[in-house]
Amino acid sequence: MLRCLPLFAFFIALSASQPDPRSPKLIFILAGQSNMAGRGGVVNGTWDHIIPPECSPDPSILRLNAHLRWEPAHEPLHADIDVLKTCGVGPGMAFANAIRSAGCKGEIGLVPCAIGGTNISEWEKGTGLYERMLRRTRAAVEEGGGSVAALLWYQGESDAKERAEAEAYAGRMVRMVRDLRADLAAPHLLVIQVALASSEGNFTEIVREAQKGIKLPNVVCVDAKGLALEEDNLHLTTQSQVHVGKMLAAAYLRHAKSHLQRSLFENCQASMEYNLFLILLLKISCLLIL
Repeated sequence: MLRCLPLFAFFIALSASQPDPRSPKLIFILAGQSNMAGRGGVVNGTWDHIIPPECSPDPSILRLNAHLRWEPAHEPLHADIDVLKTCGVGPGMAFANAIRSAGCKGEIGLVPCAIGGTNISEWEKGTGLYERMLRRTRAAVEEGGGSVAALLWYQGESDAKERAEAEAYAGRMVRMVRDLRADLAAPHLLVIQVALASSEGNFTEIVREAQKGIKLPNVVCVDAKGLALEEDNLHLTTQSQVHVGKMLAAAYLRHAKSHLQRSLFENCQASMEYNLFLILLLKISCLLIL
């Protein structure tokens, strides 16, 4: 039996070397316009560099930079993405820290894609912004593995300028979601929208109703109405951005709870089956040696 000990040690090492199936990297796309890119703390084109505790860096929270490489995430998340504007605090770090605090395991990957001042028509399939978002998301998966958990979407202020644009919002949003799901081969991709807190026009409520009224599966909405704005009456303050991040996190956790429970059960079952296989293989090896 002692002759089996080296084999036993080998199989133990093999088992330990297997990646933890309960800790996949969750990847979140951050897209839309300036309130997703982050203008919290930005006044007259200057960011105050105040970072609230909820937005602090964490070694397990990463961002995909402009060169398509993972790096530790920190504010401003969109500094090298929305390069024509001054970026400040957005909802992304508060979101990631909130789901981490709720017990989310493994690395969290944020993929900043938002560009200030854009209409939803500029995010339709085939446009530069859409293709860039798609390219960055695919690179995020290829660079570090993991899976795309959700699209976090905060956009629509620019579409409230004209009635025709506001009334076209719902149809354009539905098409974009369907196209993105098809292009990512993720038919059930979760999309969490933020209903507008402000806008650049007089048709805000039309856009808000469109956002809240989309009836696609796995498309949910959180509402930013009433949150404090910067002096420009358009962009959320830093604390409002933290609040939005927490709302997005709560929506994600509510939606993912049953899926996570099912995944944990399946991963646990798979791990048990793998260990039983190793034990059986060890027994067969020992019998052959004896």
